[in-house]
Amino acid sequence: MALTGKSEVAQATAKGIRLTSLDFFRGLIMVLLMLESTGLYEHLHDMTRGSLAEGFFRQFSHHPWHGLHFWDLIQPGFMFIAGVALAFSLNKQRAHGSTRQQQLKKALKRSAWLFFWGVLDYAVRGDHLSFELWDVLTQLSFTMLVAFFIFPWKAGWQLLFSIGLLLLTECLYRLIHIPGFDQPFTDQHNFGNYVDLLLMNKINHGGWVAINCIPTAAHTIWGAVAGKWLCTLPDHKSKIKRIVLLGLVTLAAGYLLDWTGVTPIIKRIATSSFTLVSGGWCLLALALFYTWIDVRQHKRFLQFFLIVGMNSIFIYLFFEIVVSRWLREYVEVIVNGILTWTGIGQGVIAVMAALALFALQWFLCFWLYRKKIFFKL
Repeated sequence: MALTGKSEVAQATAKGIRLTSLDFFRGLIMVLLMLESTGLYEHLHDMTRGSLAEGFFRQFSHHPWHGLHFWDLIQPGFMFIAGVALAFSLNKQRAHGSTRQQQLKKALKRSAWLFFWGVLDYAVRGDHLSFELWDVLTQLSFTMLVAFFIFPWKAGWQLLFSIGLLLLTECLYRLIHIPGFDQPFTDQHNFGNYVDLLLMNKINHGGWVAINCIPTAAHTIWGAVAGKWLCTLPDHKSKIKRIVLLGLVTLAAGYLLDWTGVTPIIKRIATSSFTLVSGGWCLLALALFYTWIDVRQHKRFLQFFLIVGMNSIFIYLFFEIVVSRWLREYVEVIVNGILTWTGIGQGVIAVMAALALFALQWFLCFWLYRKKIFFKL
C-alpha cells in the first residue's frame, strides 16, 4: 500500500498499518547486530589480514578513537529509528483518543523497562554483580523520554533543543575542569570519565561514557521529527525533501567541525561532530529507504529483514545475554568438533559456526513471527 497524503498516513497509522521502510531499517540494523554477536566480523577480519579486504572488514568494528567506521553508525541508527517509531506511535495513540497523561504513563513505563533491561544486560561480570550505564537500552531509556516530552513542540523548536543538547555537551567537556579529567577529547581523562566515577565508581576501559545519552538524545529527537514529517506532510516530495535537507545540513556541520579541528569525531564519547555526522547518515538512509520501499513500492526480498525487525528488542536481549555469553561458545565447539576431521581450515570453520549461530537466531525470529508473538515494551 502506498502512503500518499496527510489523511491517508494518519488513517493508516491509526489502523496499525506499519511503514515498511521503517521496519526494514530496523530489521537491517538487527541483522547486522546478530551477525556481530556470532563473531563473524572478527573471523573475517582475521582471515583477511594483509589483504585489501582487511580494510573493508575493519569497518565492522568501532573506531578506536578519533575517526569514523561504518559500525559507529549502528547505535545512532538504533536510537534514530526509535524516534521515528515514537512519532508513529504517538500519532496512533492520539487517533485513538489517548490523552497526554495516558501517553506519559506509557512512555514512563517503556523507559523504565528499557533501563531495567539495559542494566540487567551487563549486571553479571565474571563471578560478581555489576552496575553499568553504558548499554544502548539504558541510553535509549533517557533519549526516548526527552523526545517524548518535546514532541508536541513545532519541529523547529525540537531541532533547536537538540542543538542545545550538543552545545551543553561541548560546555561540559570544555569548561568544567576537574583535576585529572580536564582533557575534553582524551581517553580516560575527560569529563565523561569523571561522571562515570561518580555514578558507577569506575571508568570504562574502552572509553565509553554514560553521559553519551545527552548528545545522542539528538538522534532520537531527529528521528521523531522525521517521523512527524512522514505522518503530517501532504506529499512524498515534501517529506523526502525535508529529511534529506536536514541530513545534509547535519552531515556538513559535523564534518566541518572535525576537519577544522574544532571538535573531533569521536564515537566513544559522542562528541557533537560525531552526533551530527552519524545523525545525518541516519536521516539520509531513512529518506533512501522510504523513497525506494514506500514510494516506489520496491518490496521484494524484504521479508528476511522484516521478520527480525518485528521482534527487535527480544532478539537484541537474546544475542546480548544468551548468544554472546553462552550459546556462541557452545555452537563453536559443536561445529568445530564436526568439521575438524574434514581438513577445513580453522578460519573457515569459525565462519561456518558463526553463520550456523546466525541461522539459529533468524529461525527463532521466524518462529515467533509465524506464531504472531511480538515482544514490546
